[in-house]
Amino acid sequence: MSYILLINEPVGQREARTPEEGQASYARMTAFAEQLQAQGLLHSAQSLQSVNGATRLTKREGRVSTVDGPFAEAKEMVGGFFWLKVDTREAALAIARECPAAEWCTVEVRALAPCHEESKSG
Repeated sequence: MSYILLINEPVGQREARTPEEGQASYARMTAFAEQLQAQGLLHSAQSLQSVNGATRLTKREGRVSTVDGPFAEAKEMVGGFFWLKVDTREAALAIARECPAAEWCTVEVRALAPCHEESKSG
């Protein structure tokens, strides 16, 4: 089973950093991804741009609606992800504990599965 680590960060956190602080954080995350890749535990990892340039789309009863970011109600945004090659939730949690972003963000651990399957913990 594959797991994904979603890096949920407070909206505005990136803008509050100096360029040097942002580059240092990014370098730590890149080094973490390279370490996981070398261990054969990583499918993919990506950083996402801020929600300032994002667009949300919905389609209801054939009508499409879009809303451009930033989103006033958002307190957090998905800043990136790590798609892991591990067999157990415990293994994914162990990796999440080592993720540098856990120091300044929330790291959400989720199994990849069809949307119709019931969530299982443990």
